[in-house]
Amino acid sequence: MARKDKSTKEPGRLKQMWQVFQMTRRYDNRAVLYIVLGIALPIVAGVLLAVFLSGGNVFTMVLWIVAGVLAGVLIGLIILGRRAERAAYSQIEGQPGAVGAVLRSSLKRSWRGSEMPVAVNGKTQDAVYRATGRGGVVLISEGPQTRTRRMVEEERRKVTRVLPNVPVTTISVGPDADSVPLHKIPRTLAKIKPTLTKAEVLAISNRLQSLENAMPIPKGIDPMKVRAQRAR
Repeated sequence: MARKDKSTKEPGRLKQMWQVFQMTRRYDNRAVLYIVLGIALPIVAGVLLAVFLSGGNVFTMVLWIVAGVLAGVLIGLIILGRRAERAAYSQIEGQPGAVGAVLRSSLKRSWRGSEMPVAVNGKTQDAVYRATGRGGVVLISEGPQTRTRRMVEEERRKVTRVLPNVPVTTISVGPDADSVPLHKIPRTLAKIKPTLTKAEVLAISNRLQSLENAMPIPKGIDPMKVRAQRAR
């Protein structure tokens, strides 16, 4: 059997975390401050609790301090993960397909989305994406609202026509002042009030998927009235 090349060995967990930290620090100037505060504050709180609540018991003091250290490390890792995700999204924000990348990798289990848009403007690369969840159907436009408004309305009419009782929400991701930042898409979806059950979400997803896969019929032709041509 061929030996594995040591140069291709994957880095360890600590090395991966260090690489993530370096990348985050490069693109997020405030990341280091937030991480340090997230680690230091629980440790300080643990020391203070150990001094005032231990009653001179060394074992209790050690427990409070250890708990503060563990809490600080956990909070620091959580902050690092969120800031790293935000830094990664900042590198693709404004590029075509950025919304699709978020829908593919960052949605919670209660939502379903595809990295492929349901509508695209070939000239401007503006697009409309769709996500389904317990909050209904969400149409997410990518690009300036002045250019994507018509596409969003067309997709809204399509969804309403086949799913008249399902709520449809629209979200804009682009350069406009009231647009949703790329990294806040999962959080914005989570804030939508759930009105559907899991079974209804599955049925809606299948219904929309079947419509996408259906072959279009040319206008003006009724397949039930087509007659075979006579031989000449």
